[in-house]
Amino acid sequence: MDTTVLPGPEGIAKLALVIEYDGSNYHGFQFQPAVPTVQGELEEAIFKTTRERIRVLAASRTDAGAHARGQVASFRTKSKLTPETMVRALNYYLPEDIVVKRAYKIDLEFNVQRNAVSREYHYYMLDSEEGSALWRKYAYVVPQRLDVRAMEQACTSLVGCHDFMGFTSDLGSQASSTVRTVYHASFYQDSPFIIFKIIGSSFLPHQIRHIVGSLVTVGKGKANTDYIKNILEAGKRGIIKNSAPANGLYLMQVKYNDYLENYS
Repeated sequence: MDTTVLPGPEGIAKLALVIEYDGSNYHGFQFQPAVPTVQGELEEAIFKTTRERIRVLAASRTDAGAHARGQVASFRTKSKLTPETMVRALNYYLPEDIVVKRAYKIDLEFNVQRNAVSREYHYYMLDSEEGSALWRKYAYVVPQRLDVRAMEQACTSLVGCHDFMGFTSDLGSQASSTVRTVYHASFYQDSPFIIFKIIGSSFLPHQIRHIVGSLVTVGKGKANTDYIKNILEAGKRGIIKNSAPANGLYLMQVKYNDYLENYS
């Protein structure tokens, strides 16, 4: 008989999972009916392991086609399996493109979303006039050479506390503030890739993809190095003309003050 785990201290444990996935075949992390999602696959694997129908909570949502090396998700369970055994069991039932790397027992009140102090994303680009058959699902293939030095100069304007309204999609009925803090923004190269690294408190829907699309505009020579700064100062939507595709985006790590400090 199926069991739904309800909040309560007796016999309930809470586990945090560190998850790696190839998002190519999924409509993002968050569960959606009738389409494959990472959350849906994870919850099905938990059910097959524990016989409990459980809703998991992720530290950060990822878009359709985006990937993760260090997503964190948590769930409550009555299972007595150790974290190590839970990892093995879940990976047995999960498809090959989703892997639970580690599991940790955490306090019941700990919230992997609200208690996160930063999230780190990397965005992979490949500037190639010929394109790429191998990397098209895992990097943004830009069909011309990019001026990385100009993009590096432009991205320095991102660091700090800003209103990122100009870099997000319509929030709809959400009343969430568009103010976010970026702690770090830089480029590095790992041949053949140009990689944009950004660390922030949290990010708005499509924020990073809009940022990368704008930086690529600079890299193509179609905007000057003040382009990012000007979008921030304008503080309104509709300025962004190019959003980078999701396939180059990777959630690398979510950091906490007291838990999972060295999980990566």
